[in-house]
Amino acid sequence: MQYTAELIAVGTELLLGNIANTDAQMLSEGLSTLGINVYYHTVVGDNPQRLKEALEIARRRANIIITTGGLGPTYDDLTKQTICEAFGLPLEFHEDIWEEICAYFMQRMKREDIPEGNKQQAMLPVGCTVLDNPVGTAPGCAFEKDGIHVVMLPGPPFECRYLFENRARAYLEKLTHERIFSHELRVFGMGESQVEHALHEIMVRGTNPTLAPYAKTGECLLRATAKAHTEEEAEAMLRPLIGEVREILGDLIYGEDVGSLEEVVFALLKERGLTFSAAESCTGGLIAKRFTDLPGASAVFQGGVVSYTNAVKEQALGVPHELIEKHGAVSEAVACAMAEGCRRLCGSDVAVSVTGVAGPDRDENGNPVGMVFLGLATEHGTICRQVDLSGGRGRTRSDIRTLAGHHAFDLVRRSLLNTVL
Repeated sequence: MQYTAELIAVGTELLLGNIANTDAQMLSEGLSTLGINVYYHTVVGDNPQRLKEALEIARRRANIIITTGGLGPTYDDLTKQTICEAFGLPLEFHEDIWEEICAYFMQRMKREDIPEGNKQQAMLPVGCTVLDNPVGTAPGCAFEKDGIHVVMLPGPPFECRYLFENRARAYLEKLTHERIFSHELRVFGMGESQVEHALHEIMVRGTNPTLAPYAKTGECLLRATAKAHTEEEAEAMLRPLIGEVREILGDLIYGEDVGSLEEVVFALLKERGLTFSAAESCTGGLIAKRFTDLPGASAVFQGGVVSYTNAVKEQALGVPHELIEKHGAVSEAVACAMAEGCRRLCGSDVAVSVTGVAGPDRDENGNPVGMVFLGLATEHGTICRQVDLSGGRGRTRSDIRTLAGHHAFDLVRRSLLNTVL
């Protein structure tokens, strides 16, 4: 049987924008791995009548309804009561759940004066599967009625994730015999529309497995997905598809199932036993920040210099004053000198530099917004790459700085792989 799900988030604070609905993202990702299609997300306030209306709509178009929120002890936490009315199920008191709630108060919150309102959290639908909650006071539950499976989860993200992964997942796994498996390919150096054009034939012919592009800031993510009974079956379907994509895009693909360019660069440096440093002007320390966000970065990162002014370029990195006077700070010559000076100062094997115009206006030499030079210094010499990051009207100063960082890491990646363009 094919299962489709609708997620109903209950909470006026979600509608007002006071908090983001991170539960929905987590649940959609988790359900997809179970082979359950999520076709609709609904958000409804703490209003019983509107929740009833949302449930009536959901039960006509989905056979799994998962709700989040409204399981607390306060007067407006009416999710259970409303759902039970909608499905014609009475509530019953669970003494064992009440004992767990009391124990949570006493052991975790050091309180013995347990509010009477919390007793309603131990009221659950007759005949339901109880999803006990050791990390909070709101247990979840699941039941089936008239061919519809309903799963109720608490709203706080930590509790919702815990109950889904450790309680609800097992309940849902019994419903489906197929699972969804996927791999992600990260692409840099080609936009989403170009990638889609290059892979159009592969994308349109695919039903299982499938290939879909997703635009990211300055890069593209490709998700190859297969539905199968086992991971081995899925892998047998996915590997030929990924092979085709790799043949077309080549080294524009910088990684499979990785999080970022800097993560790939870190792995390559560590694998080769090399150290790294960065000299930054227009990126203002962003490269160093992104790299040192990685756990274990200290094993390869020697340091960096934010040489935002010409004086610091000269004094800290040793860029000759005459070079800046002749070529300007935003130039190939200065980018190379910055990289060489940083490598010398930090004692690193590899040093990258960035100098450019992030905007909002041209620089003092008339260089346009988006003009960026990247230098790379190694024991084999120094190279430079010039890139135009001006983009369209919507591209911001922040976008240019982010893209400059992408290009810097890609230049290091290509150098380590000996594929520098």
